[in-house]
Amino acid sequence: MARTPTVTRDQVPEKYREAFDHEIAISRSAAENGPGSVMINSPEMRKRANHLVFYFRQESELPQKIQEMAMILTARAKDCQYIWYAHAARARKEGISDAFVDALRDKKPLPKLPYDEQIVVDYSTELFSTNRVSDSTFKAAIDHFGAMLLTELTTMMGYYSMLALNVNAFDVDVPEDGEAPLVV
Repeated sequence: MARTPTVTRDQVPEKYREAFDHEIAISRSAAENGPGSVMINSPEMRKRANHLVFYFRQESELPQKIQEMAMILTARAKDCQYIWYAHAARARKEGISDAFVDALRDKKPLPKLPYDEQIVVDYSTELFSTNRVSDSTFKAAIDHFGAMLLTELTTMMGYYSMLALNVNAFDVDVPEDGEAPLVV
């Protein structure tokens, strides 16, 4: 069970009720589970953060396959069961191999990957383990994706890290159906 109960409109300070109403109109269920159930505690912040996620979903030219890969790499790096639950099956659907998803989940050596996927793995692995990337890793990523898409990829990993920190800290329940959980 999550560490905080679902927030209700009457618990929200008056000046944030418009933002609360806006967010509930977008997705009632998101306020009851997942990262939204934490972020709705600060409705205006959640509203602002959602502008970024809607950009990723609707406008970014970063391929969906690469987005899903970034999300599960972030889930793995942050040991976030909820983001794993929400994105591992989507990653498979977008063409990320079962061998890769299973190995990542189980902390096993990763299989050989197509070039674009390997760049994402190398980039995220370095960034999450050292908070930096080497010149050679950065060059491979910028040469392949260009500055705009690499900026979006990096920001997406940061955004999903923020979500992971919220659901991990607030101990948000993970539904029992779906993907096998991360090995931690």
